[in-house]
Amino acid sequence: MGYWGLLGRDLAVDLGTANTLVYVRRKGIVLNEPSVVAINRHSDRLVAVGKQAKRMMGRTPSHIEVVRPLKDGVIADIDVAERMLRKFLQMAHPSRFLAKPRVVVAVPSGTTGVEQRAVREAAYEAGARHVHIIEEPMAAAIGAGLKVNGPVGNMIVDIGGGTTDVAIIAMGGVVVSQSIRVGGDEIDQAIIAYAKKEHGLLLGERTAEHLKISMGSVAADVDGQRPPEDDLDGEASAVSRQVARPPEAEFGRADGGEWGYGERGSAARVFGPLYGPAFGDGESQELASRAPVRRDRPIDRLMNARARFAAGGAPITIRGRDLVTGLPKTAVISPGEVEKAIDDQVQTIVDAVQTTLDQCPAELAGDLLDNGIVLTGGGAMLKGMLERVAATTGMQVRRVEKPLHSVALGAGRCVDRFSAYQDVFLPDRRR
Repeated sequence: MGYWGLLGRDLAVDLGTANTLVYVRRKGIVLNEPSVVAINRHSDRLVAVGKQAKRMMGRTPSHIEVVRPLKDGVIADIDVAERMLRKFLQMAHPSRFLAKPRVVVAVPSGTTGVEQRAVREAAYEAGARHVHIIEEPMAAAIGAGLKVNGPVGNMIVDIGGGTTDVAIIAMGGVVVSQSIRVGGDEIDQAIIAYAKKEHGLLLGERTAEHLKISMGSVAADVDGQRPPEDDLDGEASAVSRQVARPPEAEFGRADGGEWGYGERGSAARVFGPLYGPAFGDGESQELASRAPVRRDRPIDRLMNARARFAAGGAPITIRGRDLVTGLPKTAVISPGEVEKAIDDQVQTIVDAVQTTLDQCPAELAGDLLDNGIVLTGGGAMLKGMLERVAATTGMQVRRVEKPLHSVALGAGRCVDRFSAYQDVFLPDRRR
């Protein structure tokens, strides 16, 4: 969440909790590095930053510490953050004859004055000439191409690494917003906690992040309730779940001689709420149209579909340390377990969306029905997230083309058209 503009060459930086992106005018994004720093505590020297530092996590001797200077979307260690910023700027533009840059820093909505002051001081110490603060959902909306200066309301949900920011924007400002400190980092910690509890296995942060990216999915709700997962083996549960196909769906021979629904997407409507992710995109519906379905019991069709379309594919083997013996250990974890592990965090994000909608002024409610909800940030890429938000709110939901880059692109636009976006910056209360 930070952005830079240089004299002679405009440059923007998205200083995020997970990754830092640097955008250079006419070149696009030229740097995308993890916001991680490795420091030698004996000499107080930077050993590595970015990808090199991230590879060292959990593998360093005692005198080398790998740290993340940002936590929950704000700077936790000003000194380390300043050194990291300076290093990233040198990597993106190694010229020694640069003028001091003009910096536009985005912070999560709802940050305190103390947190904003910490961001400003870090940017000044890194060599900034002027520092301007913009709220992160506003920057994401600009990067997503929304018309933020008009009298029409837009709603954006930015699910980042440290925070999730939900905001309704109109007339160049944030009308209603909510920032919760739940994001990609909290989801990683939830996966680690689940592995401890269910498998007695201690995972590293990199392994948890890999599970989130490769297998993470969001379960769809049924009337606001997540369906039980532990009673699929009986006729009673099959009857109670009413898994019969809808009247408009007709059975027919699918490609390869398998039985499947003849109407595209029908299987998604039957099974979507019962296993994740809920089908909503064209690729998933294409898969659903070819689902092999047995024509005997409803529970057989349900189990067949669950096995074929479980989020993320087949179970995978993970490695960690056994909490009982202390020895290295492997375990097998399924996509359904990852889905279950992160469900509380996902529900917290959905609740924040609902709370923000409850506070929406009546005049803007009609605009939101027309424009829908825009999802951005890394968390928006979780399978089924769009369907979960849409099912809960009853509104149209779309994801931007480049959800990971929206804030950086919005920062670059603020730098390129500084005079047009001056009104979106927060006032400097230092003096």
